[in-house]
Amino acid sequence: MTEHSLALRLSGVSKTFGGVRALNAVDFEVRPGEVHCLAGENGCGKSTLIKIVTGVYAPDPGSTIEVFGEVQTQTNPRKSRAQGIAVIWQDLALFPHMTVAENIGFDEMVGGCPRLISRRSVRARAADVLNRLGVVLDLDMPLGALPIAQRQIVAIARALMGEARLVFMDEPTASLTQSETDGLLEVVRTLSAQGVAIVFVSHRLAEVLDISERVTVVRDGTLVGVFPTEGMTQARLGELMTGATLQSEVSARDQSTAAPVLELQDLTRAGEFEEVSLTIRKGEILGLTGLIGAGRTELAHAIIGMSRLNSGKMFLDGQMIQPASIRDAIKLGIAYVSEDRLSLGLIQPQSIADNTVMAVIDRLEDHTGLLNPAKSSSLVKKWITDLAIKTGNPSDPVSTLSGGNQQRVVLAKWLATEPKLLILDSPTVGVDVGARAGIFRIVRQLAEQGLAILLISDEITEVLYNADRVLHMAHGRITEEVNPSETSVEELEAKIYA
Repeated sequence: MTEHSLALRLSGVSKTFGGVRALNAVDFEVRPGEVHCLAGENGCGKSTLIKIVTGVYAPDPGSTIEVFGEVQTQTNPRKSRAQGIAVIWQDLALFPHMTVAENIGFDEMVGGCPRLISRRSVRARAADVLNRLGVVLDLDMPLGALPIAQRQIVAIARALMGEARLVFMDEPTASLTQSETDGLLEVVRTLSAQGVAIVFVSHRLAEVLDISERVTVVRDGTLVGVFPTEGMTQARLGELMTGATLQSEVSARDQSTAAPVLELQDLTRAGEFEEVSLTIRKGEILGLTGLIGAGRTELAHAIIGMSRLNSGKMFLDGQMIQPASIRDAIKLGIAYVSEDRLSLGLIQPQSIADNTVMAVIDRLEDHTGLLNPAKSSSLVKKWITDLAIKTGNPSDPVSTLSGGNQQRVVLAKWLATEPKLLILDSPTVGVDVGARAGIFRIVRQLAEQGLAILLISDEITEVLYNADRVLHMAHGRITEEVNPSETSVEELEAKIYA
């Protein structure tokens, strides 16, 4: 393959912000029809590179950018779109109150010179694009009524409406279940077969190795190398991204003699789960895994009082409990880290400090009933230090932090309540591999200090490597208990996907 047949070629691309070198002479190339992964930890320069290619940032002098064989001298977002470059960001940038067809045809309806728009034509073209993807969606349905996986499809369709030939996909599966991810990856394969070049950015290393042909690794703004994914392992890729050896071994401990903290007896909620019984002991990490619809998150919601049970009993430290709300659960000593960090875990515009203390604000009041700044500041400093949260100033918006550090703030918020039981629901969604390792080091330390932990995840390696016991949940029931020391990833996958 010649250089002129490449979809994209970057040579010696650098970018400096205020004296800080975000990218340092990075080379990068993508072939037409290739699925190419761009890998690296948060802050390594991936987003900067994408924004340079799409004309949001201008590269430093000496950088060379070629798009479909044409050297770029000056570019901007409008020009990059005209060249067939599209980016599907993690937040999608769609319009929930508009229909599927309107979202797909949005750029065509508002772009260019003022003109009359044929909604029938836009609708027909949207249908053609979805047909090209092999997907059937109700074109007249409001986008907000669709699950996140189908919204991803709409975002891809909108890119193709503009005749995209090179598509960057930024964390497209971060909020998807495994089955939804499988469906999206099939769409990616369809695009690849049609000659569309795909640059895939993901922290889920298993899917990186599954979907891509090559992977370019960037660390601290510098190119580590370009590697074929054939023969590559998750452990090796993680080491290339972080420069460190990451855990890929079982850490299970026998906690069978420890005192029970949470006991569930035949919990049932109609349509969600039934006759669920389990015990979590002091200092134990209990893993809970299974496919979409298994009832894992619904079970967590019942434990913390977000939904009511039809039958069954819950005991905390031997005392029967019936929390009617999250506030009740907090008072009892139960903490819950939601799978949806952005909307349920944090208030993005508010400060790191405010997010950290929001669950215990009543404990920080002075005699006048107002927030005591000294108490609040002391608590925030403690958790920033204890959880090694990388932040400039606690008064900065929490949205300024990386995904891994945001998740540590969520942990800090709940650990400040001094819980007996911590429920972690998919705690590493959207978190890079290095930050994941750091989070699980914290989780294991908490368990060693006596905290009982329920770890819910559909990433099998997470539960197998970090839990002391693993429960498999399917169709609302606990079907099996697994000893991580006696089970391989492949064996557990076979049981779950059987």
